[in-house]
This record gives sequence, structure tokens and C-alpha cells, in this order.
Amino acid sequence: MVPLEIFGFRALWSPYFFITILLFVFLYFLLASLCKRSYLNAMPPSPVQSVSFCTAMVLLYIVKGSPVDLIGHILFSVHMLQMSILFFIVAPLFLRGMPVWILEKGMQLPVVAPVVRFFTNPVLAVITFNIIFSLYHIPAVFDQVKVTPFLHSIYTIVLFLLAIAMWWPILSPLPGQYALGGLKKIAYLFASAMLLTPACALIMFANHPVYRSFSDGTMWLSSMHLCVPADMLSGVARYGSPALFSPLPVLQDQQLGGVVMKIMQEIVYGIMLARIFFQWARTEQEDGSTEKNPVAGEQRRLMEQH
Repeated sequence: MVPLEIFGFRALWSPYFFITILLFVFLYFLLASLCKRSYLNAMPPSPVQSVSFCTAMVLLYIVKGSPVDLIGHILFSVHMLQMSILFFIVAPLFLRGMPVWILEKGMQLPVVAPVVRFFTNPVLAVITFNIIFSLYHIPAVFDQVKVTPFLHSIYTIVLFLLAIAMWWPILSPLPGQYALGGLKKIAYLFASAMLLTPACALIMFANHPVYRSFSDGTMWLSSMHLCVPADMLSGVARYGSPALFSPLPVLQDQQLGGVVMKIMQEIVYGIMLARIFFQWARTEQEDGSTEKNPVAGEQRRLMEQH
């Protein structure tokens, strides 16, 4: 195989994107410091929120700024791994890491509030994300997005925002807004898993390569503009095919990509289902003890308020 070093340092490590990630982390902790000093009259993020945000930023750089991003333009299976991490891990961690006061300030804006309420409706959120994600993997759409930098950026941003909207009813970052109960959250995740299955099945059971941007040399080179600087890409053109950089045949790589996406979704949803189930069981147990001992229940509620 041809070594990846021929693409150059900028393509492999995306230094400008790395600096952008650092600026976001710096701004996050700057706001946290201002909250602690009472300059913003708001609660600083909790340790759990800080860890969630930083983990989201690290994973975001890994999937979109490290050599993983470059390999994701050569191997379809790695591309699907990127997508699954971005939408099923980074999105909920990012939402989990946002301080409540920032979300509340955003919801006070006249345009933002109705848009957020509309797209975070549980039924609309789960259907919209999975439909747009499935449409993205229609071969004609996928190949066009891959060779058009503007479309690729817009589609990625829109899918990420829709992923946040999909996770919103599960994580309930703002009290009182689409707060689903335990059984409804379980049904919600099962529905999401079922809606994504057709797109994964199309990829897994195809008997021929369906994405030209991973099989056709000319289209592949066009798609490499997304991550390789133009001055370096001219030197790569002589190789002409992603097969020279790939350890897998195109069809096997494509089928593996569908498997990777489905397995990653099942792992994340399984962890979330276990968390929801135990929280729901604990709540039911506490409600039962409150009915038997209303005084203790009232004391517990007062302690939670403080």
C-alpha cells in the first residue's frame, strides 16, 4: 500500500481545525470562570458537564481533524465509523456538556425558541434525523455531496444539528420541555434503531459497489478536495485510485461500513437503554417509598430543591 504520509501534514492533522477546537474549549472554560466569579450571574458547568464537553471536543477532532478523517475518504468503513461517532456519541456529549443557562439564553431569542421547540418534538426529531441520514446514503446523493465541498459542509452541519435534536428528548437538557418518561424513552430509542435499519441493510447486502466516490478514481480524487490541500492533491493524482491505499476490496469495505454503523448504533443505544431503565426503576422505587412514607418523601423533595 502507498503510505499516507504523501498527503502531507495538513491533510493528516488539520492544524487549523485543531486550533479551532482549542478556542472552543478555551471559551467554554472562560465562561465557566466568569460564572464562578459571579460576573455572568449564572451557574458554572458541573464537573460532569465539563468532562462531557471536553470529551466531545476530543472525539470531534479525532473524527474530523486527525488522520482518521483522511482514511475516511479512502475506506468507506472508516467513514461510517466517523459518522456513527459524530452523531451517536459526540452529539449527545456536546448537548450534555452545555450549561443550562446557555440553553435558556438561547431559548429566549425570538427566532431560536420556536425552531428548537419544533425540531425537538420527539416524533419529528426521530423521524427527521433518520430520514435525512438515510437520504444521505442514497448513492447519487452521497456521491454528489462528497465531491461538492459546500454541500458536504452544509449536510454535515445539518445532520449534526438534527442529531442534537434527536437526542434532546432523551437527555432533557431543559426542565419541562419534552421530558419523556422511562418507557417512552425506551420506545423512542427502539423506533430510532428501526428507522436506521433500511439504510444500513442497503449498504450491507449490496452485491456491488454503489458509491463511485470510493470506487471511481476520478470521482475519488474530486472528493479528496475535502481534506487534502490543492497543492498536495496534484501529487496524489498520479495514483488515481483509492485501492492503492486500502487493505480491503471496495465491496467488502462497503459492506463492513454498514455493519460498523449498525453495531455502533446498537452499542450506544444499548448503553443508553440500560441507563434509562435503571433510572426509571429507581424513580419507581422512590415513588413507592414516598407513598408509604410521605413525610420522608417531602423531606427528600425539599433537599433536592436546595
